[in-house]
Amino acid sequence: MNAIIIEDEKLVARELTYKIAEIDENVKILEVLPSVKTALRWLGENAEPDLVFADIQLADGVSFEIFDKFQLNCPIIFTTSYNEYAIRAFKVNGIDYLLKPVEPEELAKAIGKAKELNKTKAKTPLDLNSLVEMLQVGNMSKPIYKEHFLANHRNSWIPVKVNDIAFFYYEAIIYLVTKTNEKYTLDMSSMDELEELIDPTKFYRVNRQYIVCIDVIQSVRSVENSKLIVKLKNPHQNTEIDISRHKAPTFKKWLEK
Repeated sequence: MNAIIIEDEKLVARELTYKIAEIDENVKILEVLPSVKTALRWLGENAEPDLVFADIQLADGVSFEIFDKFQLNCPIIFTTSYNEYAIRAFKVNGIDYLLKPVEPEELAKAIGKAKELNKTKAKTPLDLNSLVEMLQVGNMSKPIYKEHFLANHRNSWIPVKVNDIAFFYYEAIIYLVTKTNEKYTLDMSSMDELEELIDPTKFYRVNRQYIVCIDVIQSVRSVENSKLIVKLKNPHQNTEIDISRHKAPTFKKWLEK
């Protein structure tokens, strides 16, 4: 298999290359790409590899930007220091998610998965995404969600536990509000990205602007056109959030779980 490594730390890339060679000498590393920019250029100028090893947080962005631009058919093995991107990783042909430092045994299993995928792909036109789902059974039986966020406040970083969060809202930037009514900002690009990182049994995207924790909902009332108004508990009693007629049925089902 021809493979590439997307990794911005030279020593980590070198160690990963060595481990891959020890596990399977038939995996040929074509290139080590240290950034989103270089990876985009390489993929634009070369044939798609059989396998990609990718870190997530790179010096100039996150590797998901690469896979949004190039819809690769080959399997991707993610190697990262962060566990909060696991769900998103499996949406872009990720077949394994290895936390650094990468253990040789786990790496060998991941390479074995990739070989089976490519072998099956060569025999049948079955869509690779279906094959990835087949190999992921049991691997994501318990999704990993964030347990805390690093928030910004007066030029400082403050760790905030997810259990202490009342709601998030977007107003030019994303704000985090705690159950004790403390307000911070988050360095996140979108509410969509945020939504993937939190437990959907505890938080609900009530509209484009708000994501609310079930613990702080005091009451819900119906208004004209079958819309709903959500009122929050103290100390957020002055916060009322609209829910459209379209989202009202799914919101009700979420409350009943």
